[in-house]
Amino acid sequence: MKTEKIILGIDPGTSIMGFGIIKVVGKKMEFVQMNELLLKKYDDHYLKLKIIFERTIELIDTYNPDEIALEAPFFGKNVQSMLKLGRAQGVAMAAGLSRQIPVTEYAPKKIKMAITGKGTSSKEQVALMLKSLLNLKELPKNLDATDGLAAAVCHFYNSGTKVGGKNYTGWAAFVKQNPGKVK
Repeated sequence: MKTEKIILGIDPGTSIMGFGIIKVVGKKMEFVQMNELLLKKYDDHYLKLKIIFERTIELIDTYNPDEIALEAPFFGKNVQSMLKLGRAQGVAMAAGLSRQIPVTEYAPKKIKMAITGKGTSSKEQVALMLKSLLNLKELPKNLDATDGLAAAVCHFYNSGTKVGGKNYTGWAAFVKQNPGKVK
């Protein structure tokens, strides 16, 4: 059994995509990296999606994650925003699946619950708890990076359980679990 694995966590977005990477050795997690991809400067939505895909592939090729955890979009009132967010999540997911990396989605409340014990925690509370858990020296200016890191840590805490997350091990699994999304 493999005693070491890398988890890439992604908080998809079309303005900022946050990501964090942890290394799991045995039953302990170690901080590897967190950052964000700034997309506000691009006007073309399709160009943003291309950049999200390429950056995710670059992260995969650099860090060789064994698993990817994505924050699932929450349901808002603005349909156009939800559509754009879903597309951002989809291209990040597609990047992982194209490399045969298992992808698991977690609802924002599930991630917050895993990190702070409270599903209604603020981004700041999640970031401060991650700082404590992973002995981080400082927090980034934008908390999208810590949101991506939180997805990875949530996945670590939920390893071996199937509750609350959708797990895809490849395109076939995605199609099988989502027949209504594929024509």
